[in-house]
Amino acid sequence: MTKRALLLISLISAAFANAANGFKVNFYQPTVVNGTTFQPGEAKAEVSDNKIVLHQGKTTAEAPVKVETNKAKYVYTTVGYKEGSGHQIKDICIAGTTTHIVFE
Repeated sequence: MTKRALLLISLISAAFANAANGFKVNFYQPTVVNGTTFQPGEAKAEVSDNKIVLHQGKTTAEAPVKVETNKAKYVYTTVGYKEGSGHQIKDICIAGTTTHIVFE
């Protein structure tokens, strides 16, 4: 019984550790990340070691980022775009956190 409880606790801990670096983002228009175009819809994102990896179906892109911390938590997840750049992502603010991801 003790082994089962320890196994359950370790699985839950691993799930939370993965969730801390991963989140979902919705694109409302075709979006370009490091030369790869994502279609409107939901994408999964993972941030680690100053890089972000985005997955949407079979489409995957990786880009260098800088992770910043805001003073207050963001209410909504928002995606900012560079002006006049064909829908290239500038930054992402993650809802419920103080995390601001700036694309380099």
